[in-house]
Amino acid sequence: MTQVPIIMPQLGESIAEAKIVNFLIKAGDEVTIDQDIIEVETNKATMNVSSPCSGRVKNITAKLQENYPVGCILGYLEVSKEDAAQAGLDEGSIEDEPVENVVPDKISKFSGPGPRRDVEPTVRGLPVPAYAAGASYMSPRLKARMAELGLHAADLAGVAGSGAAGRVTIQDFEKFIAHLETNDLAQATTMRVAVADAMRRSWTRPLATVGRPVTVDAMFAHRKTSRPKAGPSLYVLRALAIALSENSAVAGRLVGNKIVLPPAIDVGFAVEASSEGVLVPVLRNVDKRPLSDLVAPYDELISLARERRLPPEATGGSIATVSYFGNFNLTWATPIPLPEQSLVVGMGASRRTPRWSVEKDQFVPVMEATLTCSFDHRVMDGGSAGRLLSRMATLLQTPEKL
Repeated sequence: MTQVPIIMPQLGESIAEAKIVNFLIKAGDEVTIDQDIIEVETNKATMNVSSPCSGRVKNITAKLQENYPVGCILGYLEVSKEDAAQAGLDEGSIEDEPVENVVPDKISKFSGPGPRRDVEPTVRGLPVPAYAAGASYMSPRLKARMAELGLHAADLAGVAGSGAAGRVTIQDFEKFIAHLETNDLAQATTMRVAVADAMRRSWTRPLATVGRPVTVDAMFAHRKTSRPKAGPSLYVLRALAIALSENSAVAGRLVGNKIVLPPAIDVGFAVEASSEGVLVPVLRNVDKRPLSDLVAPYDELISLARERRLPPEATGGSIATVSYFGNFNLTWATPIPLPEQSLVVGMGASRRTPRWSVEKDQFVPVMEATLTCSFDHRVMDGGSAGRLLSRMATLLQTPEKL
C-alpha cells in the first residue's frame, strides 16, 4: 500500500486559504475517488474537499475551525498503486512520511487563535491592490510589528499618536494592544473579515453618493400580475443593466491612467447571508435577458447565498451591485461599491406620498422610493450618476418592457 496526501485544493480565483468546518469521514473509512470528505469554508462560501483517489483514510492531520492554505496537507489515504495510477497520481504525489504543516504562534491573543502561515487571506475579485492609511506615518519597526500581528493601518484609526506631528510610535502601538487585551475579545468570522477587508479597500477611493425619488406604482402593479413574480431588487437590477448597456463607461474601473471598460453587463446583488455579513451573487449578461427569465436564477442564487453554497461561477466579475435596503424599512442609505466596482445602486422602502398632478391640478397619492448611486468619483461625476438614475427611473415607469 502507498500513502497519498489529501491536499487543500484551489477553491476559486484568489482564494488562498479555507477553514475546516466539518469532517465527513474518519480514520479507517473507505472512500472512493472524488468523494466529498472534508467541508471547508472560504470567505465567500462553504465547499467540499474531495478524495484524490479510492482508498482508506489513514489519518487526518487538519483540525476543526482552523485555516489552512491552498496546497497544505490535510491528511493521508492508504491506496493501492493501481488506484493511485488510475487517479493519475505520479510519484511526486505519494508521501512516505507525514509532514508537519504548521507551527502554532502564541505571540499575542489579539492576533487570533490558530496557526499563522506565510499566506494572507484574500477576497475573490480584488484585482487592484489598495492600501488604507489609518496612520499618517509608520516606521519600518511599527510596520513589521503590525504585520506580525496581522493588522492593517486602518486598525490604528483610533490611536492617538504621541510622536512628532501626531505620528503613532511603537510605544503608542504596544500600549494600544495591551489595552485591547484587557477587554473581552471575540474572534471575527471569516465572512466578517472578508467584508471588512473589502470595505477597507473600497474606502481608499474618493466615493460620493447621489439620490433621487422614483415613483414605483407601475412597478408594483406589474409585479402583482406577473408570473413568475420578481422582487423590487430584480426590477432595479434589470433597469440598471439596460442603462449600463447604453453607456457602460460609467461602470469602468480606473487603473493607473486607463479606464478598464466592462466586457459584459454582469450585475451583482447584495444578499444578507447571516448577521455576520453580505454575499454578492452575480447574474450574467443581464442586459440580454428579459426580467421574466431572471426570476428563477435570481431566486436560486438567493437560496444558495443564504446557505453559503454559492458556486464559484456565481460570484466575482460583476461590474456593479444592486442593494435593496428597503427590506430593512430604510428609506435612504449610502452603500459602498465593492473594490473591483465603480458603482452600487440602492433602493429604499416605498412610501405613499402626495405628488402634484398638473393634469388634475391637485395633489395625488403615489408610491415613491429613493434610488441612490454611490460611485468612485474618479470615474464618474454627479451629473453622470444623476443621468444614470434618471434613466433607471424612466425604465421603471414601463416595467412591462423590462
